[in-house]
Amino acid sequence: MKEQFDKAFENVVRLRIMSVLMVNEEYDFNSFKELLDVTDGNLASHLKSLEKQEFIIVRKSFVGRKTLTTYRATSPGKEAFQSHLSFLENLIKENKS
Repeated sequence: MKEQFDKAFENVVRLRIMSVLMVNEEYDFNSFKELLDVTDGNLASHLKSLEKQEFIIVRKSFVGRKTLTTYRATSPGKEAFQSHLSFLENLIKENKS
């Protein structure tokens, strides 16, 4: 796997979403909102972007009468994120004085 900069993760919110999903099997919308301290609309647009690129999958279920929306990282999403992190680590190493 060749490490590369991935524009999908250049935004700090998307970077943090993927970081959370790398260490949690799944995470729900409200927990993301609280953890990341972002608005519903802002969070929804970043999640939609990651979903569109098939880096995450969305699952909607019901708890009582309330909708519960959870997210999981896909294998390609995990690989792309890991590649992006490797790229950043190498960039840091190369630029150390």
